[in-house]
Amino acid sequence: MITFDDFKKLDFRVATIVESEPVPGTKNLLKLQIDLGELGKRQIVTGLAQYYSAESLLGRQLVVLVNLKSAVFRGEKSEGMLLAAEVGKQGDPDYQVVLVIPERELPPGTPVH
Repeated sequence: MITFDDFKKLDFRVATIVESEPVPGTKNLLKLQIDLGELGKRQIVTGLAQYYSAESLLGRQLVVLVNLKSAVFRGEKSEGMLLAAEVGKQGDPDYQVVLVIPERELPPGTPVH
């Protein structure tokens, strides 16, 4: 459990995916370039390649945690984390990973509370 003060430290924003490509030499990783409006463009690496093709993500909006310390995955820097929901249990045939997206298009960088 975290406190409300801890939760307030998390900075979630709406982002638009402007580039998307597989990470070479991997099966599950995608490298996304995202537009965060006034916060600029950033790169995030995500393990969604088995659920979404790189092409299907172009132009889509999603919710990203932007104040997460950056990390490196397979030599690629990741500067945030997208939000996704898991439906079912991993390994089951009906298991899915679904992006958390805004109800309607919003300006990139819009805060999510």
